[in-house]
Amino acid sequence: MGRVVYKSLPDMKKARDRKEKPLTIKEDIRLSNTIKEFAKGKTYSIVTFGCQANVRDEEILSGYLELAGFKKENESTKADLVILNTCAVRENAEEKVYGEIGRYKAIASKNKDFILAICGCMMQEEGMAKKIMGSYPYVKLIFGTHNVHKILDLLEEKIERKKDIVDIFSFQGDIIENLPSTRLDKYKAFVNITYGCDKFCTYCIVPYTRGRERSRAKEDIIAECRELVKEGYQEITLLGQNVNSYGKDFHDGTSFATILEEVAKLGIPRLRFMTSHPWDFNDDMIEVIAKYPNIMKCIHLPVQSGSTSMLRRMGRRYSREEYLSLVERIRKAMPDVAITTDIIVGFPNETEEEFQDTLSLCEIVKYDAAFTFIYSPRNGTPAARMVDNVDDATKHRRFDELLKVIEAGVVYHADQMIGKTYQVLVDGPSKKDKDVLSGYTENGKLVHFNGPSYLKGKMVKVEILESHAFSMMGRLLDDPILVLASHAAKLLEKEDAVIRYKKYKEDFDNDESIKALLTEIENKQREMVKLAAKEDNQEALKAKKEYDELMEKYLNHPVVINLNSATDELEPLLLEVEGILS
Repeated sequence: MGRVVYKSLPDMKKARDRKEKPLTIKEDIRLSNTIKEFAKGKTYSIVTFGCQANVRDEEILSGYLELAGFKKENESTKADLVILNTCAVRENAEEKVYGEIGRYKAIASKNKDFILAICGCMMQEEGMAKKIMGSYPYVKLIFGTHNVHKILDLLEEKIERKKDIVDIFSFQGDIIENLPSTRLDKYKAFVNITYGCDKFCTYCIVPYTRGRERSRAKEDIIAECRELVKEGYQEITLLGQNVNSYGKDFHDGTSFATILEEVAKLGIPRLRFMTSHPWDFNDDMIEVIAKYPNIMKCIHLPVQSGSTSMLRRMGRRYSREEYLSLVERIRKAMPDVAITTDIIVGFPNETEEEFQDTLSLCEIVKYDAAFTFIYSPRNGTPAARMVDNVDDATKHRRFDELLKVIEAGVVYHADQMIGKTYQVLVDGPSKKDKDVLSGYTENGKLVHFNGPSYLKGKMVKVEILESHAFSMMGRLLDDPILVLASHAAKLLEKEDAVIRYKKYKEDFDNDESIKALLTEIENKQREMVKLAAKEDNQEALKAKKEYDELMEKYLNHPVVINLNSATDELEPLLLEVEGILS
């Protein structure tokens, strides 16, 4: 019997299949005694590589582990359980993973109870799991992108069977709801709206590692976002391999513009989304983005190449002219919009003319930022089978030329910001200097400025003083104390005692029987004043008795009881706040 149990392994053919309809599964978590006992006193650490989708997977994995009783350890080499959450988009991402695995060899040899697990997109590649299990015998668990929600079951199986486990689903993927989550940020949140991709660009492995394109139900997305707004989050980023294809699989007219508008209406201060595919970016989306001030005018629009012939070989479904037309329509609707992109240099058989088309497109668009890459073949994709006649030296020369053109666009837009004032969501103080804060403007530009650390997570006005191209230096215009006071007032509005008081006060104000009773009481008070001037005490005593009966009826009215109870609860809280501020 071997040390490894291979329950399932990735299969690229199965991963490409798009026949069955994905299921929506409501997760019902039940912790076994085995996993609860195992987690007692133990720590975990997750090391994540790759995109925001992987970051969101980390948050979900953390949610499961902390539910079981594990405690988070920030230094991974000190944890009892380490999960490497991998990326497969480029070769250098995989090389980093191999280096990271090596860090734990000595730990595993000294601590027999130490568990090293690996998950993520890299594990969805054919042959990868067996290669790792053969080369790194201290890896104890491997799973894929489709069974992140099975982490506790897999750990339990590994413990009970005393075997190393490999379980990687290769199917088009389901949608799992009611997932536990430990957010990595208190103010910014990622929310998945779609999973997978159906585009199958010839260079891209994502459709194989993340499965078919599938949309979450609108009500589940709205419920998650509403809860984040309630918890005080300042920014939500809607996530998907291709967010603007959201709802196409419903076949009922639901679109990305629909969900974007619904989330914007929830009142989140900042709403972002990524990533968009130009082929699915329509005028309805442009209209919604332009309409709502809380939707950030910062759009990531991957072009990959500026050449129509190259785009055709890449399987991108749009031409150079169509892309430029889209950019023109976006900027016409939103003149101050920031547009960022992804570009690949050195795709197989790229001609000099095709490369020059990319340079000229970048000169026309003048991107605010760009992620640029030299093409990295991914096994199993059509592009990996192409014969390439372009040498590495040419690819690197083109890459350097592209960087210069991109930087010119970045500098152009950055220079336009000098002297202007922007709202900045503060990420926190610098590690080198606690008095220097940093955060991002609405258009996604990083700004550094002086200010107190307690402004973290708050929105402040900053004037831009200097441009360093990829980041800016600014001056805080807001009084930090008044920002803090305003934030405290907003927090107070969310206190249960305040919410209850508002509800019961509204009930009181709208109750017709209370209005009638108060009118009777006021009339009886006037009558008592008039009778007090007369000598007939009997009539005055009668009026006083009737007044007391009305007051008793009023004070015993359920609406009044509720309001008085809420007042008694809220008053001490407000006095405490007043005392602290005083």
